[in-house]
Amino acid sequence: MKDRNVYLDNNATTPLHPEVKKAISGLFDIYGNASSLHFFGRQAKSAIETARADMASFINADPDEIIFVGSGSEANNTVLNMLSCCSALCSSKYGGKRQIIVSDIEHPCVIETSKCMGQKGMTVARAGVQRSGKIDIGRLKDMINENTVLVSIMMANNEIGTIQDIKSISDITHRNGALLHTDAVQAVGKLPVDVKELGVDFLSFSAHKIYGPKGIGALYARSKAPFCPFIRGGHQEKGRRAGTENTIGIIGMAAAIACRRNEMAQEARRLTRLKQRLKDFIKDNIDDISFNGHPEDCLPGTLNVSFKAAEGEAVMLYLDMEGIAVSTGSACASGSLEPSHVLLAIGMEAEDAHGAIRFSLGRETTDEDIDYVIERLPAVIKKVRGMSSSYFKKG
Repeated sequence: MKDRNVYLDNNATTPLHPEVKKAISGLFDIYGNASSLHFFGRQAKSAIETARADMASFINADPDEIIFVGSGSEANNTVLNMLSCCSALCSSKYGGKRQIIVSDIEHPCVIETSKCMGQKGMTVARAGVQRSGKIDIGRLKDMINENTVLVSIMMANNEIGTIQDIKSISDITHRNGALLHTDAVQAVGKLPVDVKELGVDFLSFSAHKIYGPKGIGALYARSKAPFCPFIRGGHQEKGRRAGTENTIGIIGMAAAIACRRNEMAQEARRLTRLKQRLKDFIKDNIDDISFNGHPEDCLPGTLNVSFKAAEGEAVMLYLDMEGIAVSTGSACASGSLEPSHVLLAIGMEAEDAHGAIRFSLGRETTDEDIDYVIERLPAVIKKVRGMSSSYFKKG
């Protein structure tokens, strides 16, 4: 019987920050279309531009370099799809280059879209990663050539939390005359991000990963980087993304960013301590486990653990019965019976990958929550392993 509810799936999505709720609740009277010239439209337009400036300053961008989109996935799709635009004008922007490089541990929205680009005639190369989840920089150097138009590497992995050295990847990419995109959906608001220091050409981020509303994201596009809209048919966002702006979502995202500006550093230290408590307990009290992801260069609240011979889906469901919400991997891949492509990419055997659990802590996670997980987790693992004939044989 569950004694409390503990939410440890913050990499999938986060609860709204109380300040975001306040900001949004006062907005329902701002209903004008931001493209309209009358007072109601100008009122919405003004609020959107204020939000754009606030978000731009958070990542050291210029306001005109921020394009509002519907999600991080849309932002990622926008960048990849612009390369296959059939317009003669767009094709000329890339000098006939046809190779895209993405890593083996990208979010499915990048992996699947790159496959689609391959079907449209692009050459798609996959950059491998080391056991820690770090990009193999030497291999990446060998892969980039004069035909490479874009490299897309995520800043922080959603499943194992490994943080990439985007600055070094940017230097390599630009030395070879290619563009760099980074999916920073799990990074912005959790880590300091400065687009000018990183040297990226495109960067995707999203509101609902940082206590903002769902259905709104943003794409940073460097002012001189080539651009082609993914959604056409309107002049919104200076012709770069058609569709009436999501005024409430945009202002809610700006409110979430403002909260991260004030809370991010302190929260990172607190989550790192809570994660270490949980990690130490698991290491000292549960046999046959392994931790996935880089031991230091990792998101503060992300802990990925493989429990040998314990089916991850069963562990997740038994923890859910105890009131503890965790994940076996990306929320966007839930429902799939296939082992995580991220864990396979770092060299894990499929059997072990099936036994992985992601604990992702957030701003509402407390010491009492970790105490509760520590109290319930060993019994759940023992129960699930008790149903495994392979673990019984090893015992």
